[in-house]
Amino acid sequence: MGHGTYSHAAHAAIIADRATSGAEVFSQRRCHPLMHPHGLAMREARDSAAHPASLAIVFALDVTGSMGDIPHTLATRELPTFMALLGSCGVADPQLLFMAIGDATADQAPLQLGQFESTAELMDQWLTWSYLEGGGGGSGAESYELAFYMVARHTDLDCLVKRGKKGYLFITGDELPYPAVSRQQVAALVGERLDADIPIAEAIAAAAESYHLFFLIPDLKRRAGCERAWRRRLGDHVICMEAAADACAVAAAIVALTEGACADLGAVAATLRDGALPAERVSAVVRAIGPYAALLDPASTVDHAPASASHKAPGWFRRMFA
Repeated sequence: MGHGTYSHAAHAAIIADRATSGAEVFSQRRCHPLMHPHGLAMREARDSAAHPASLAIVFALDVTGSMGDIPHTLATRELPTFMALLGSCGVADPQLLFMAIGDATADQAPLQLGQFESTAELMDQWLTWSYLEGGGGGSGAESYELAFYMVARHTDLDCLVKRGKKGYLFITGDELPYPAVSRQQVAALVGERLDADIPIAEAIAAAAESYHLFFLIPDLKRRAGCERAWRRRLGDHVICMEAAADACAVAAAIVALTEGACADLGAVAATLRDGALPAERVSAVVRAIGPYAALLDPASTVDHAPASASHKAPGWFRRMFA
């Protein structure tokens, strides 16, 4: 997927029409059939004549009760900002896939996947086809580990295969992951047989072979319950935002820094200001990504994977998915 040309004007028009019509943004009452993962083969991010240097970006959005604000903000205001910021930084051919994550121990639709897309209309379609179930099991954990499993097992990226460039996975959440990818859940949701559960460290390692991995905590109040556990797994790829509305600007800034499109935080701040972000939001974004930016040496060509996921996936994991 990923054909067609992105138009910021078209995307802004979609958002404007939505604001004036009063129509319900997320109208799904169950998992959309095209987002159901059962029997899924691959989601593909492909180069094309219009996009010769595609870059795969996955937003895995927690859609449980406490986290619906981020999908709503994306669909009603911020997604065009994300694309405009990437364009301003010189990231020419981003392709976005939206994934919705819930709690596989309790929810009806804990795993939903769109397609990689390049056009405003199709990005918006997959995002708003997501079923915001608003559930969660009350265990203090959500099924984020399934996001790592799915990108490792079920995506195929031209940016990686042709150019050796990893894609990006941004998970939004405010809970802990479960300790392992459950083979029973994979069988029920995806229709695949695993010989055993996959510990989350191994799922993360497998995903990190193809993606730069980030966990975005929506605000400072919610960081207390999950930050420490996530930092043990992803280090400074855990981003503590000050407001959920900053998710797009934070993600765009991370891509720009990692790709070398912005040399440092000063360049990030200038790009955000040029994009008409209010000064207080620019400052909040810079504070949120500061620890990650400190990891990056602009003169280095080292691949900046999380320390806990920098090793290769176990051989048995790679053989399983060969």
